[in-house]
Amino acid sequence: MNQMIVREWLFFPIAPCDAAEPWQLGFQDAATPMMQGIIDLHHDIFFFLILILVFVLWILVRALWHFHYKKNPIPQRIVHGTTIEIIWTIFPSIILMFIAIPSFALLYSMDEVVVDPA
Repeated sequence: MNQMIVREWLFFPIAPCDAAEPWQLGFQDAATPMMQGIIDLHHDIFFFLILILVFVLWILVRALWHFHYKKNPIPQRIVHGTTIEIIWTIFPSIILMFIAIPSFALLYSMDEVVVDPA
C-alpha cells in the first residue's frame, strides 16, 4: 500500500494528463481535428483583433495629438468626408469576409457525419 502511494506521488506530476493548468489562458491541447480547427480559427480572429486594436489606438492618439486645444485653438469644420466614409464602410466588410470564409468552412465541416469503419 505504501509503495503504491509513493509511486503515485512520484509519477503523478509527470503523468500525461490533459487538464487545465493553473492560470492557463489558452485552450487545452486539441484531441480532435475539429477542436484544432476551432483553435486555429480563434488564433486567426485574435490576429485581426490585434490589428484593429493597434490601428484604432494609433488613430486615437494621432487625433488627440494633432487636435489638442493648445495646438489648434480654432477647430476646423469638416462637413463632408465621402472618401473616409467609403473607407470605413468597406474596410470592416473586407475584414468580416476574411473572418467569415474560414468560419463557414469550419462550421460546415462540423456538420459532416463521419462513420467509424471499425
